[in-house]
Amino acid sequence: MSGDRTPALSRSAADRDAATREDPAALEAAWVNGKVLVVSDGAALVSDDGPSLVLLDADDAPAGDRLYLGRDDTSSYFAVAGTLPRRLGARPLGLREVGALLDDRDAGLLVHAVGLTNWHATHPHCARCGAATEVARGGSVRRCRADGSEHFPRTDPAVIMLVTDGADRCVLGRQAVWPAGRFSTLAGFVEPGESAEQAVVREVAEETGLAVREVVYRGSQPWPFPASLMLGFRAVCDGDAVPHPRDGELEDARWFTKDELRSAKGALLPTPVSIAWRLITDWLDGV
Repeated sequence: MSGDRTPALSRSAADRDAATREDPAALEAAWVNGKVLVVSDGAALVSDDGPSLVLLDADDAPAGDRLYLGRDDTSSYFAVAGTLPRRLGARPLGLREVGALLDDRDAGLLVHAVGLTNWHATHPHCARCGAATEVARGGSVRRCRADGSEHFPRTDPAVIMLVTDGADRCVLGRQAVWPAGRFSTLAGFVEPGESAEQAVVREVAEETGLAVREVVYRGSQPWPFPASLMLGFRAVCDGDAVPHPRDGELEDARWFTKDELRSAKGALLPTPVSIAWRLITDWLDGV
């Protein structure tokens, strides 16, 4: 996937700038002249004009840990977890609501900020000794105050796959909690000691009873809900095989033709913020 086919939450225009993270003086200088994105429970203030993120000057930012997001040719960027400011013509929105509508810079900043603030909020103590930890390296690390050990943000790899018959049909499933008519690709977490390709084969079999082959990587997308990285694949299954929900995760799984998915009477597809939407639409477009 490339260009305008890049998954919505895989876009970015800021340099994460690892060198500045390592230099306390450079971080302080970047803060003084930088822009700050305030995040609260996965949401940020978004202007109706654009839409675009509302970024504050450092002097106007709430107190809190300064999490360095990187820089571009115009500014340095930080995230702070705190109470969202009030602005006319702006409202709090999360990635699911606005991620696909933001430009590349803002989409990348918000994904990075949400992922970091989620992790920092849930890792205040050392996994080794239980002592309090503190932010280090611009928020890319937490350091234990007692034993000095360093702890890094967690990322959980998950596979998400479009299963096709190699021709005109694909398998989609639905969960009971989704809106009526919504179907999407199959997905699941990678288990310890397992490759992503092995996880594709296992998850499809566990969820639908289907045996797949020709597993091909298609692209990835961060999904910080709270800390996943979605690894997108396409796989092939025999067209005469019948999917049956097996492990309790799906209430239905079935074959769909391309015409059915293009039709107003077909399945309600996932929203463009999801890599599932990209996997399906690429296949429909013959990519």
